Amino acid sequence: MRPEIKEYNFDWMLWKTFAAASKLADGSLKELEKSNRYLPYYSGILGAIFGAGKPGESFLKMVNKYFEKALMAHEEGKKIAMITFSLSPTIFFAMDVVPLPMEIFSAFPGLIWKRGAYDYLDHATQLGLPETSCSSQRGALGAYLDGYTDEIDFIVCNMAGSCDTNANAFAFTASYLDKPFKQLSYPSTLGDERSDKYHFEDFKDLVKFIEEQSGNKLNEVKLRGILKEVEKQDIIVADLEDMMRLVPNPVPGIFQLFNYTGRFLCQGLPEYTTLLEDMLEVAANNAANGISGLSGKKENLRVLLCYIDHYSLDANFFKWLDSRGITHVGNVLSRHFPDNACYTEGLSSYSLDTRNVDTMVNSIAQLNARAPMPRMVRGPYDGPNQWLDESLAMGKMYNVDCMIYAGTPGCRNTWGMIKPFARDVEKQGYPIHIMYSDSFDDRMEAWESTTERLDEFFKIRELL
Repeated sequence: MRPEIKEYNFDWMLWKTFAAASKLADGSLKELEKSNRYLPYYSGILGAIFGAGKPGESFLKMVNKYFEKALMAHEEGKKIAMITFSLSPTIFFAMDVVPLPMEIFSAFPGLIWKRGAYDYLDHATQLGLPETSCSSQRGALGAYLDGYTDEIDFIVCNMAGSCDTNANAFAFTASYLDKPFKQLSYPSTLGDERSDKYHFEDFKDLVKFIEEQSGNKLNEVKLRGILKEVEKQDIIVADLEDMMRLVPNPVPGIFQLFNYTGRFLCQGLPEYTTLLEDMLEVAANNAANGISGLSGKKENLRVLLCYIDHYSLDANFFKWLDSRGITHVGNVLSRHFPDNACYTEGLSSYSLDTRNVDTMVNSIAQLNARAPMPRMVRGPYDGPNQWLDESLAMGKMYNVDCMIYAGTPGCRNTWGMIKPFARDVEKQGYPIHIMYSDSFDDRMEAWESTTERLDEFFKIRELL
């Protein structure tokens, strides 16, 4: 790793980047425009976020507040848990533990720093993670493995059975750093009595593990309050997702990024609720006026990202969609399958029951069972409630014109079945473009090459 990269801790640099940006949100439009003259390095991403209006400001403040809590955790006597994005932070908040999802920490550098997470990605391979492992964890792990961050106290992974590179990366990290490790697991079915019971028992064991590592007992009152907040958040998200069925779609594409980032970092916290309320206000206003969320442009196409988004510098992927008049109706990260969502008919969903500790722990277990990856690639891609069922249901629900696959070369489960998946999707009338870039590492394929291939797809398939 370059010496200059070692001068400041990785997590501290992320915090200070968002802290500075969130302060700009309190200034006037004129002050922001003047500031851009002195921030050429960040003007692209700031333009994308502030261009979203009040939700952009709320997003920056939410992320800044999250990092403040994370960086102050040990000073306040709290433990820090390294987790994966598919594990809801709610159970940790209820036990006064600060959870750090590595995938979000890997996506942020690609969006906001010109150097991306390249040094950390490469450093992780030098320490033992293979180049063919998933870059969505490796970008942050490169810093955590060699101590360029606050020290973590224990690790919890939620991916065994649905993502081997994720599970292996967290197991390797636990061994390398000599940290206590809890691995949740998943049967190949979803929603049946046997798998529901398995998830519940698995999460009861997780609670015991967190209690042992943190010294804190699960606080029933606090957990109930957090889940009540999740209920409010689920209702707002359901409203947003229902509005995306309108033509034109009134929900800006970058709201997808705001939504799932907020859920992975702050589910159950009021700052995420504030962000969602601001997003809903903008979308509802657009809907009332019959305009799209495409920065005032005409909606030409509706696209479903059948896996994840592309986290290129300055949120260029979202800007590119807007520039072509393409509406983004979500991806697997956007969807979380509460029973009040418009797309859950025929697919397995969860509900929240706050009567007592057991019902609440079971609710969180069922919520996590429907998180991205454990939800849709725990079995064959064309099995019940799996990737194909979900994608076709979303395609029909949102009346999409095509689908785009974006991911990482390290994702064995999706890359291993993308060709038959694409064949089956095409048979149902949805043209699909497979991106051969890396959503977290632009060195795999330059952004310019990625957009050339995207433009070629839309031209050849006569979509634009």
